[in-house]
Amino acid sequence: MSALFEPFTLREVTIPNRVWMPPMCQYSADPEGPLTGAPNDWHFAHYGARATGGTGLIIVEATAVSPTGRISPYDLGLWNDTQVEAFRRITRFLTAQGSVPGVQLAHGGRKASTDRPWKGGAPVGPEAHGWQPVAPSAVAFDERHPVPTELTMDQIAEIVGEFATAARRALDAGFEVAEIHGAHGYLVNEFLSPHSNRRTDAYGGSYENRTRFALEVVDAVREVWPEDKPVFFRISATDWLQDGGWTTEDTVRFARDLHAHGVDLLDVSTGGNASGVTIPVEPGYQVPFAARVKAETPLPVAAVGLITEVGQAEKILTNGEADAVLLGRELLRSPSWARQAARELGAETRVPVQYHRSV
Repeated sequence: MSALFEPFTLREVTIPNRVWMPPMCQYSADPEGPLTGAPNDWHFAHYGARATGGTGLIIVEATAVSPTGRISPYDLGLWNDTQVEAFRRITRFLTAQGSVPGVQLAHGGRKASTDRPWKGGAPVGPEAHGWQPVAPSAVAFDERHPVPTELTMDQIAEIVGEFATAARRALDAGFEVAEIHGAHGYLVNEFLSPHSNRRTDAYGGSYENRTRFALEVVDAVREVWPEDKPVFFRISATDWLQDGGWTTEDTVRFARDLHAHGVDLLDVSTGGNASGVTIPVEPGYQVPFAARVKAETPLPVAAVGLITEVGQAEKILTNGEADAVLLGRELLRSPSWARQAARELGAETRVPVQYHRSV
């Protein structure tokens, strides 16, 4: 059997193959009004196409735990029941097509309140549905971004509670996998890295203090998420800084901590927390970080980063570098990539009866 098309079971959730869709923001929700943060027809068509295309696990884009946790005013959220009902339409369809629906729970931190990428992605103020960002420390991401408001201890506790409440809503909305967004320079990642976390209290300084918030979020989500369903954590394995940032060694150590706190898989990406760094982007450039975590810890991993070719993806799995692959840009280009890969590898995969004439 092809490694790409072996089922993968975490707790009591079985994902039919190892071709997974990572979270990719669509910036297409209403920025104001009763449907703020709720998925709409664009999201239904977008995710539905990847499900009919055979993708095993579909992790819905960064979904904010509060209005001010959105990366942009156009992001999805799970802070009210209207959003829950809108998500149910999507999760029902994904499940009916044989895909497992997952959701990434997120807080934008100091990189929140920005415009859509095709509009330049610059920070926006109240006149454009924006707000004042918050962060572990009053340190701006770069010269374009405003200085964020440093979170108080009470506010930190409140956000931990918001992650738990959003997880409850995600379960009610029909999701089978909950992923905590701890990567790409957003709030959880900002606490982890000494580059962005300059606090001198219990949430800053030492490794133990800088990881405290992330582990509190994990514990809060795990407490409300059913024992039979998995929790993922997405991490930036390195800030790509020569010194003063989060490192691969930190990631390996933290992976062991996450495993001890009930996380079932580490979704391994890199970067996003420091501006102006040089990242050696090439096919599979982030796979070695996933491979190291897999080799040195008991935590299963998924690899991401310019994985585009069928043979490349299959080799990552057969080499034991990861347990699954996440295809971002390639699934934007080719919604039926999984079905095409199955044909190339001589594997079996589910095809909707409406598409049987294409087999």
